[in-house]
Amino acid sequence: MELKKNIQEKAKSYSEKFIQIRRHLHAHPELSYQEFETSKFVQKQLQDMGIAFDIIATTGVLGIIKGKNPDSRVIALRADMDALQITEENQVSYCSQNVGVMHACGHDVHTTLLLGAAQILHELRGEWEGTIKLLFQPGEEKNPGGASFMIRGGALENPKPAGIIALHVHPGLDFGKLSFRKGRVMASADEIYMTIKGKGGHAAAPQLTADTILIASQLIVSLQQIISRNNNPLSPSVLSICSIQGGHTTNVIPTEVKLKGTFRAMDEVWRYKAHELIRKQAYGIVESMGGELDLLIDVGYPTVDNDPVFTENNWQLANNFMGKENVQETEVRMGAEDFGYYTQQIPGCFFRLGVRNEEKGIIHNVHTPQFDIDERAIETGIGIMAWLGAQSGL
Repeated sequence: MELKKNIQEKAKSYSEKFIQIRRHLHAHPELSYQEFETSKFVQKQLQDMGIAFDIIATTGVLGIIKGKNPDSRVIALRADMDALQITEENQVSYCSQNVGVMHACGHDVHTTLLLGAAQILHELRGEWEGTIKLLFQPGEEKNPGGASFMIRGGALENPKPAGIIALHVHPGLDFGKLSFRKGRVMASADEIYMTIKGKGGHAAAPQLTADTILIASQLIVSLQQIISRNNNPLSPSVLSICSIQGGHTTNVIPTEVKLKGTFRAMDEVWRYKAHELIRKQAYGIVESMGGELDLLIDVGYPTVDNDPVFTENNWQLANNFMGKENVQETEVRMGAEDFGYYTQQIPGCFFRLGVRNEEKGIIHNVHTPQFDIDERAIETGIGIMAWLGAQSGL
């Protein structure tokens, strides 16, 4: 119990410091695989703390903290660092200074929390057993996912962790709360790119053309039937076409229309069956209507699967640290996370940190221009990451 008290006290005493660090990161967002200044900032913080680290995956940072008996237990803690191509609309002192780029998914928070946990764990390294690996990861928001590069760079080797832990801000959950779920918790995600080509021409003479706009319309509607008529309705799956680009005026049928979309699934077998159905249906429709099709299904992140035993252990630790009334079960989400790559390699636990405060108007979802957090969640997040790092195991 003394370790828990020490972590809680340090999290409280350091909360203002790390609120300021979060504000700095929020004001200086960088896109996926371009996190050069963010990486330097993380390196400087670790260096000032006296924590050893290496640079991997170009902008990734891999830190290591050794406690008592460092070979007895190895646990990895992970945070992502990249931002999104969104123009921030918040009127705050720490608003993004990089126009068109925003930390709209909370990765500034994740990085801050791991830095805070690192400082606490390093200072209390004589009070816990084993070794902690700190993974500051680039490129979570963009295929093929920075996690894949971190793994390729050896982040899970020498020494190999027994498990890996990460959290994500949850704007649907009040600050001061956590949520966990065992088993499959997030979907796979693949990107779909289609280019429909055909003979264009005058809109008044469609019989002389292959109407690419009409073909695209038929294709979009038809693709939805792949989900509704082929997938088991008890297994969630989503196909969304999110971009249509074609044509520039009212009286010309264009020679080309581009479609972009995403496909999500909670079943890996169905996932790849659906890829074949999409290809077959797309080529069939386009060619039957006189067009040509270029199709790319860019295979992305796998499902995120929380190891039941590892997650249960962390859940119970969270109950002990936070009080059981502040820890609940999180929902299954069709969103995706490249944390799934880690859970394919070693047991993982991916949980949620509440950041919502309706009284302050902090209610907006991630990936929106108004997203923000109740900064009191910083203290909670630092504390729980340090506690799980120090106590977690299988």
